[in-house]
Amino acid sequence: MNILVVILNYRTPQLTINCLRSLIREVQSHPQTRVVAVDNCSGDGSVRQIQDAIKAEGWGNWASLLPLDYNGGYAFGNNAAIRPALQSSEPPDFVWLLNPDTEVRPGAMQALIDFLQTHPQMGIVGSRLEHPDGIPQRSAFRFQTLMSQFETGLRLGLITKILSRWMVAPPVSESACTTDWVAGASMMVRREVFEQIGLLDEGYFLYYEDEDFCLQAKRAGWNCGYEPQSRVIHLVGQSSGVTDTKITPKRRPQYWFDARHRYYVKNYGWLYAACVDAAWIVSLTLWRWRRTLERKPILDPPRFLLDSIRNSVFFYSFQNVRTTQS
Repeated sequence: MNILVVILNYRTPQLTINCLRSLIREVQSHPQTRVVAVDNCSGDGSVRQIQDAIKAEGWGNWASLLPLDYNGGYAFGNNAAIRPALQSSEPPDFVWLLNPDTEVRPGAMQALIDFLQTHPQMGIVGSRLEHPDGIPQRSAFRFQTLMSQFETGLRLGLITKILSRWMVAPPVSESACTTDWVAGASMMVRREVFEQIGLLDEGYFLYYEDEDFCLQAKRAGWNCGYEPQSRVIHLVGQSSGVTDTKITPKRRPQYWFDARHRYYVKNYGWLYAACVDAAWIVSLTLWRWRRTLERKPILDPPRFLLDSIRNSVFFYSFQNVRTTQS
């Protein structure tokens, strides 16, 4: 059983080293495991620090570093390690994608392997992501739709109850289950899925690529699963700095809006994307009025409504739409 583990680093060398250290016991239980830490052109000394750690800790027989000369984003960086592995004489049976801001609990990898071996129709499986104190994070999701976008933007209890079946992030399940998609922070994929649908879409820089990949797999006949016995600590937002809940929200970066736009236009077409954006803008506007009247705290990133309007399909040129669909 060949396993490839990919950790994508971008200016988080100590987190990547900690993640590698947490994998020692997993690798010992599966000697045919190879771990590749990919550096996405950090330019901050990450390459030297990770290389030195691999050498000093004696991890060289199972871990290696792949430095890239260009930061093409999450999909680009992971594909740089996955592509040659799939083309090798001994391709991996499973590929495990891990964020650098994760630390693996003992037995996490075996639980994912067991799940895929027990459920041959499952092409992808995700772990239970949790905080260091063991409190779980929502990491098994439903595909985002027009209804889910309206519910997410409005944040009104009655509407949320009515639209609960479309809620993107349902309550955390305590047992293994089928789900639409799982967080790419810890996601194991069968080799056959890559062979059938291709690698991660490099048209995304960051965000939405994991959901898009699971959607393509679903359309190709593969199911996606969630295995809570695979426990992985996730230091939320430490690798991207965008969704860290412990700091004041930052303005949402342009690549988040670009990824959102690409996801809807690519997978559902321009008309559906326009309806989604309209529902999103209306719900955000209603929430803003309600927040002001009820003097609720501001939780959204700065200029979120304005940025959502500016990045809606209504302000994209037809050329940009065609480019997104390509």
